[in-house]
Amino acid sequence: MVSKGKDSLDRWEKVKSRTSRTHAVRESYNPIVPSKQANEGSQARGERAHRPEESGQERGLAKGNAEQSPTTGTQGPGQKVSRGLIGVRQAAERDRQLQFTALLHHITEQRLADSFRGLRRDAAVGVDEVSWEQYAQGLEGRLSDLHSRIHRGSYRAQPSRRTHIAKEDGQMRPLGISALEDKIVQAALSEVLNEIYEVDFMGFSYGFRPGRSKHQALDALWVGLVQQPINWVLDMDIKGFSDQVNHQWLIKFLRHRIGDERVIRLIIRMLKSGIMEDGLVKASERGTPQGSILSPLLSNVYLHYVLDLWFSHRVKLQARGEAYYFRFADDFLACFENQEDAWGFRQRLEDRLEGFGLQVAEDKTRIIEFGRFARERAYKRGAKPEEFTFLGFTHYCGKTKRGYFKVKRRTSRKKLGISLRNFTEWAKEARRVLRKGEMLRQARARVIGHLNYYAITDNAERCGYYVYRVKHILFKWLNRKSQRKAYTWQSFTQALIWVKWPDLRIRKDLNPCRRAEAH
Repeated sequence: MVSKGKDSLDRWEKVKSRTSRTHAVRESYNPIVPSKQANEGSQARGERAHRPEESGQERGLAKGNAEQSPTTGTQGPGQKVSRGLIGVRQAAERDRQLQFTALLHHITEQRLADSFRGLRRDAAVGVDEVSWEQYAQGLEGRLSDLHSRIHRGSYRAQPSRRTHIAKEDGQMRPLGISALEDKIVQAALSEVLNEIYEVDFMGFSYGFRPGRSKHQALDALWVGLVQQPINWVLDMDIKGFSDQVNHQWLIKFLRHRIGDERVIRLIIRMLKSGIMEDGLVKASERGTPQGSILSPLLSNVYLHYVLDLWFSHRVKLQARGEAYYFRFADDFLACFENQEDAWGFRQRLEDRLEGFGLQVAEDKTRIIEFGRFARERAYKRGAKPEEFTFLGFTHYCGKTKRGYFKVKRRTSRKKLGISLRNFTEWAKEARRVLRKGEMLRQARARVIGHLNYYAITDNAERCGYYVYRVKHILFKWLNRKSQRKAYTWQSFTQALIWVKWPDLRIRKDLNPCRRAEAH
């Protein structure tokens, strides 16, 4: 760890000894979108103002949380949660300083079985080379043995098998494929820990959380840019976040809520299990393996303490004007009323990240003028108003029919190009192994998946272009299945009608104000 990291560790220990509770802000825990629902089972928002993470008070020990009943109840539509986990969530809500000393008993054979059934059956195998179907043979005995090893402390996570997939910029992204038993344990452990951290996580965090989505993040961002006095946007990226997570810091953050050392040891073993590549096992000294079921939760915990709390309790309060923050996993935006606040945050952020072993991606970081006055100011300078990309959409300044300011969004050029290239590669391979009818049906499913995300307000043009190009790509490769053409354009059009080709329409109205007026 860098020296700044060591200094930060010392500062953390000093902060923990303090008893004063400062900078408690109610608004910072609420999402901007008025219609957004609170986390299920949470208490009044006013209680969120009292957070021990920044006050530095020592957490009390959870008394009696081991006696939760194992019978099941329901929490949310179609989501079954044991009464024991409901009790964990309720205890976490009642006391924000509570440290849970007994959690491992919630990993039962039944929870392991449910985790196993929730895994993808066609997923790639790990270093154990055991598939879902193979593990299902003699499942009861396997899970009983796994449960026993977990609670005896003899369970050891196996190394993840390293593979690579293409990134948007043409580089290769490393992924770790866990062994099947490790996936089961990770899924069960993630379910238990989510009941605690869903209480702690803030409203402006949307990535990989139950009941939250990218569209909700875009909703909140729209309201923040349109209804709040925002003039400057900081578009930032963390360099190689998943590979740079400091294990020492992560465990410190986890211990703030988790006092069950058996669970801590289990997480450490998963983090230290290593990576197998080309037959060689490499130790894991830092980072959370991409592709792991538990990694998204651990990443959210890390950024919750490193960024979310800091912005809410420090940056927002010290800003001279309005300041808002939106995060989806490690992709985040900070919006400010004053330019000085934006530049000040930019300079402080670099030091903040460096203290926790992270770095700013300089080539992907910029501060742009954006808001209701940015369009007019840019035109006066003889320039175009600046744009930024977030969650696959390019955001730009526009106007309503009445001339009012409006944030508009279209599919980013990069994402559109990637989607079309992926569809082309799929069509090349599919024409060799699929019949014409099945190829048409699978192409339809791919188009529906694309439109379900990108067919939003103000994005009809880019979606229309995507559908137009996909039709021509599909027509081209269907006619290359043999020397004789499979379709004329007229018969191809009839075939699309036969498979119920999706119509081009807006699937998500991402205009929260208009939806509120309609109700």
